Amino acid sequence: MSSYKGHSIFAVLLSLMFFHNPLTIALTLIGANIPDFDHEFKQENVYRMIILGLIVFISLYILKLPYYIGLIIVFLGATFYFSEHRSFTHSIFGALTLASAVSLILIWAFQLTTVLTVLENHYMVMAILIALLSFLFLNKKVLMVFLPLFFISLFIVPAAEISYIEIVLALFLGLFSHIILDAFTPAGIKIFAPLSSKKVHRNFGLSMILLLAVLSILYHIPILFELYGHYILAT
Repeated sequence: MSSYKGHSIFAVLLSLMFFHNPLTIALTLIGANIPDFDHEFKQENVYRMIILGLIVFISLYILKLPYYIGLIIVFLGATFYFSEHRSFTHSIFGALTLASAVSLILIWAFQLTTVLTVLENHYMVMAILIALLSFLFLNKKVLMVFLPLFFISLFIVPAAEISYIEIVLALFLGLFSHIILDAFTPAGIKIFAPLSSKKVHRNFGLSMILLLAVLSILYHIPILFELYGHYILAT
């Protein structure tokens, strides 16, 4: 099994192929650490997640505020609890489900925060929410490195808003990076679980890395043409 360090580093490298915003890079890193919550040694964290979701649900319900955030957190905990290790959470369907669920938590929390407070710096609000999300999913050792680097990067890199679509894509890329790396292990992964138990291995991982590299090049072509026109043709 690839370690949390390996998954974290691989996710950051992949994120840099597509993103330049510290927020999206951070979400990719967080996404890469989500799938292994289906492992037995993380059962205690899963129980805490379910309890947290219930507390959030009850609190928001009493305050007559949107309580869906709590329900989604409970749903995540239940998904990890009932999922066999390296099955649903390590599949394409699982990655889509988890990316959607975590995105909804972040987006609804952002909307709730901006409505209930007078904070006008939406970029920093989202950054704080992402930092809180990291406490839910990141290993303590990764967290100790992630948090200082994340907040330092916010002041070094010019602030850029993040769209809801980018949130989903960043989380999915992180989740998918975990799947790709686990495909290189001898056990492989059930890429289409729970619909199929067929496993994929090294060839799948290599082909997905190649595909992402091609997509990254295609994604940056307009930017390269823009830079060419701005700096070369202008001279």
